[in-house]
Amino acid sequence: MSADTMRAVVQDTFGGPEVLRVQQVPRPVPLLTEVLVRVHAAGINPVDWKTRGGTGMAGRLGELPFTLGWDVSGVVEEVGFGVTTLEAGDEVYGMPWFPRAANAYAEYVTAPARQWARRHATVDHVHAAAVPLAALTAWQAVVDTADVQVGQRVLITAAAGGVGHFAVQFARHLGAHVIATAGAARHTWLKELGADETIDYTTTRFEDAAQDADVVIDLVGDAHDRTSTRSLKALRPGGLLVAIPAGVSPELAHAAEAAGVRVTPFLVEPDGPALTTIAGLIDAGHVAVEVEEAFPLEQAGAAHARGEAGRTRGKLVLTVTD
Repeated sequence: MSADTMRAVVQDTFGGPEVLRVQQVPRPVPLLTEVLVRVHAAGINPVDWKTRGGTGMAGRLGELPFTLGWDVSGVVEEVGFGVTTLEAGDEVYGMPWFPRAANAYAEYVTAPARQWARRHATVDHVHAAAVPLAALTAWQAVVDTADVQVGQRVLITAAAGGVGHFAVQFARHLGAHVIATAGAARHTWLKELGADETIDYTTTRFEDAAQDADVVIDLVGDAHDRTSTRSLKALRPGGLLVAIPAGVSPELAHAAEAAGVRVTPFLVEPDGPALTTIAGLIDAGHVAVEVEEAFPLEQAGAAHARGEAGRTRGKLVLTVTD
């Protein structure tokens, strides 16, 4: 390996976890206003394995071969001309470029300096890499989109997952009454995170158990047991459904209008300032980061297989550099 190359996970074709392989690729060079970050850990998200299979963000990444991943925690190695907010040696984390390619499953990435934030002082790189995409999705849905207020009732589906466990904590931090759906085995943990009520979706129709919600953060979608459409029943008149996994179909929009509630699609965006705020909440002990398992870069395929099997508590992460 030379100074001009690096290890990266590459796929030449769409398919299952077996298409992911590590190879030597050119090391990127930061352009104006960009920084080169040496990756210590890279988070794994459902959009990663969806994209690997040809859906997700596959249409945004250009022609194969390409490298997956958007969550990064690492150290600034080099700064491009014009960067004034970061310098070499700074420990940072971020979700650069989304939904365009960030190539996070690699030893180095480049991205605009203002898409990064300084890493939390109280967690390591593995836990920091678990934060950006999931936490930004939760933050932008709960805070920016739904504008959750003190005393509001917020229902969060798939609350034990990566986005869900952050959404529970953010909504609770804002003073909301939080209702979380998850399997019974996760209920005690979710209550520790701040959920006021928990619903076992495997035994109970959540829309019957949760009534008069001001906001539903739906992390499941209509592809799975019509969860988005069923969520409409849990809302009070004029309440808001934030439909995250698949957006808002014409059928869902029509059903929302007929029910007298609002619905909006959602897609997360890079947001360095929000990551700075989130890092402060983590360091202050207001938000916890859950990592179920970390895999070495060479086991990216095994990590994807674990994620696709479902029932993950929190996040999965790839370790890249010691």
